[in-house]
This record gives sequence, C-alpha cells and structure tokens, in this order.
Amino acid sequence: MEEHYKLSRVRELADNDEDFVMSLAQAFLEEVPEDAARLEKAVADKDYFTAYQAAHKMKPTVDLFELGVLDDLILVQDWGKFEKTGEDVSGPLQKVMEAVAKAEQEIKEDFDL
Repeated sequence: MEEHYKLSRVRELADNDEDFVMSLAQAFLEEVPEDAARLEKAVADKDYFTAYQAAHKMKPTVDLFELGVLDDLILVQDWGKFEKTGEDVSGPLQKVMEAVAKAEQEIKEDFDL
C-alpha cells in the first residue's frame, strides 16, 4: 500500500474522513488515466494546446497523491503551453505515464475499486 502514491496530503485534505478519501481515490481513477491518455496522444500528434490542457488538469491530482512526477508533468505542460517545437518531451511523458499506471493499479487494489 502506498508504494506508488501517498495518502498523507489526501488524508489531511479530507481531515481523515475515510469516505472522502475513498471519493478522492475514485476521482483519481475516473479522471487521471483518461487525462493521461489524452496527454500521450496530444504529444504524439504535436497537439500543443491539448497537451497543455491535459497536463494542466492532471497537475493538482498528481501533486495531491504525490506520484513523484510533478516536475516531469510540468515540463510536458510547458512544452504544450509554449509550443516548444524543437524539444523532445518523450522522456518526461513516459515517466508520467508509468507513474499514473502504477498508481492507478495500486489504488484499485488498495481501495478494492
């Protein structure tokens, strides 16, 4: 439990209300993997605006669950925001994708979702 994500800030936000913690975990599972897939496709398509939007939307949740890839996500977000055409963000993007996948699987197991 909590190998690929952390609940300390989630619990603090939820004031240790376990029902709220569960709701946040469910929200993570409903939104973050979908946004990550959108982000991955946008980067592949060099769709800077969509990449920026998806990364920007993911930031608060990735930070809250402390996936450890916030800096990588910001690099990808800024690639989209500033249309950094000469920059390769495949490395940071891969780190984000792996972290999201691992956290998704672990949260499913830990919360029986």
